[in-house]
Amino acid sequence: MDDNTAHEAIIRRAGALDAAQVAEVWLRSYDAALPTVRRAHSDDEVRDYFRAVVIPERETWVVEEPGGPVVGVLVLQEGRIDQLYLAPDRRGQGLGDRFVALAKRRHPTGLDLWTFQVNTPAHRFYERHGFTEAERTDGSANEEGEPDIRYVWDGRGAATQNRPGR
Repeated sequence: MDDNTAHEAIIRRAGALDAAQVAEVWLRSYDAALPTVRRAHSDDEVRDYFRAVVIPERETWVVEEPGGPVVGVLVLQEGRIDQLYLAPDRRGQGLGDRFVALAKRRHPTGLDLWTFQVNTPAHRFYERHGFTEAERTDGSANEEGEPDIRYVWDGRGAATQNRPGR
């Protein structure tokens, strides 16, 4: 996928029929990006969670190529980017940027998110989008037991952040 295809990709709200594809994107992305982090749930538990909880109860968005499969998922919950995962072969092609822009439009007064400390590419990605580190933990409060970082974007200056020359 080149930059033109990334701009042609369709972002839409997820529906019940997307649950299986969304879970597969999450599983592939998690395993590729976080090979040293123990997953707290089996593949089948993840699939069930997306089908029974994420898709019906959360603000879930997907990105798909025209006429193609789902290649990314964004889950927003109460001013938080709860999940942002892309198929491993779709990273670095502008889709994550489009998801963050959508999240900021949906929550213009601010957002937060958590990412694992070992996920340095995610740190660079979110910092590039104006998020700042707010807190580090030892991971005792997450299911994986993995040290993590909370990032925040306060929304102030959002109208000028994306102007040329800034």
